[in-house]
Amino acid sequence: MSRPDMKILVVEDDLLSQAILKDALERFGYKVVLAGNGREALELCQLEHFPVIITDWMMPEMDGLEFCRAMRADPSEHYSFIMLLTSHDKKDELIAGLGAGADEYLVKPFHEVELAARLKAARRILDLETSLKELALHDQLTGAYNRGYLDRQLSKEIQRSWRYAHPISIIICDIDHFKAVNDCYGHQAGDQVLREFVVRINRSIRFENDWVARYGGEEFVIVLPETPPAGCLIVAERIRNIIANTPVVVQGTDISVTVSFGAITIENTNRIEEMTMNAILGKADECLYRAKEAGRNRVVAVQF
Repeated sequence: MSRPDMKILVVEDDLLSQAILKDALERFGYKVVLAGNGREALELCQLEHFPVIITDWMMPEMDGLEFCRAMRADPSEHYSFIMLLTSHDKKDELIAGLGAGADEYLVKPFHEVELAARLKAARRILDLETSLKELALHDQLTGAYNRGYLDRQLSKEIQRSWRYAHPISIIICDIDHFKAVNDCYGHQAGDQVLREFVVRINRSIRFENDWVARYGGEEFVIVLPETPPAGCLIVAERIRNIIANTPVVVQGTDISVTVSFGAITIENTNRIEEMTMNAILGKADECLYRAKEAGRNRVVAVQF
C-alpha cells in the first residue's frame, strides 16, 4: 500500500474545497474520486475499495460522522483509513470524530505539508494492517494459505460454483514417505522440501483463479474454480511430474520425492448444493487413499 498512486476517495460537498483537495492530492501523485456527501460515498464504497478516505464533517444528507459510523458498522474485507476533515478543533469534538470511526483528523484550512505527512502515516498503518492480514491467512513455513483460510474460502468457492453453474475441482495431495525425508535428511531439509513443493504448485496453477492451502503436515489442498475433469487431471499430472522428475536441492544434496493426488470435480452443480464442504473434501481424501494403496506417485480422480 506504499505506492503513491493509490486511489483516495474525497467526500466533500463544497466544490471549492473539493477542487483544492483534489489538486493537492493529484500533485502528490494520488488518484482521486469525488463524492458530494456520505450517502454518495457509501454507494461508491460498495462498488470498489478505497484505501484512504478523506471526508468533510459537515455535509447534507449524511455528514462525516454518520458516514464513519456506517463504514465501521459494515466492515469490508479490506480496511479503509478514514481522515476526517473538519473546522472543529475542540478536543471533545475531535474525540467524537475518532469515536465515530475516523482514524485521523485534519483541521481546515489545512496545510499541504501536514496533509502529506498524515497520508504518509496512513500508508504505514495500511502497510502494517496488510502485513498482519497476510500473516493471519498464510502458513508461515510454506507461504500457502492456512487451514483457517481454507475453511472459510472453500465454502465461498463452492457456493459460487453452485450459483453460477460452473464446475469446481479440488485436489488433496500428500508427499509420499515424508517421514523418511525428515529421518534421513533432518527437519530443516524437510521444511525446505515443503516450501519448494508449494513453489512448484504455484507455478503450475492459474495465478488469478487457483490457490493452494496447507491442509496439515505434508498434505495440501489445491482449489481449481471453473475447472472441468480434464483440466483437473492436467494440473495434477503436471505437478506430479515436476515433483517426481526434479529433485529438491538442499545444501548441495538432491532429495527426490513423489506425491500422491486425490481429486474431485463437480460438474453437476445440483450436486454441489447437496454436498457439504467436508463431504467434498472427504471424497477427495478417499481418492488420495486409493492413490496411496495403488502404489503412490499417481492421481486418482472422481467426478459428479
